[in-house]
Amino acid sequence: MSLDYSYALTPLLAWLLAGCSKFAINSVRARRLAFDLIGYGGMPSNHSAIVCSMAVLIALKEGIAHPAFGVAFTLAFIVLLDASSLRRQVGLHAEAINALSAATPSKPLRERMGHSRSELLAGFLVGSLAAWLVWCWIPMYSAAG
Repeated sequence: MSLDYSYALTPLLAWLLAGCSKFAINSVRARRLAFDLIGYGGMPSNHSAIVCSMAVLIALKEGIAHPAFGVAFTLAFIVLLDASSLRRQVGLHAEAINALSAATPSKPLRERMGHSRSELLAGFLVGSLAAWLVWCWIPMYSAAG
């Protein structure tokens, strides 16, 4: 039986593509190298790129009727909901707390936590691209070897 590295390579490629894209977009917007803006939030969503890359790869290789696709789709759905609702609310709360504590010299809370729908969609597209690239470049191995 041959090893299929595509399942390990795809999320790494999605993370790399999304991270480099995010750094480039942040740097253009800030008109400087934006190393301080690396982290949660921003365009595209790294988290959605990673989980969507795996769901798309499984759909391409195994089909949407395969149980692994159901698990990957469910995980991606949970991550996307978390990024767009819970983490976004945490960021809004951090903004309010920072505004209230502006007079104190404490370190401000990180406000960029969640994602907008466009950032999630961009992450989905980057993850889908990563999955498609891996699917095209790495031959599919059968379970029998």
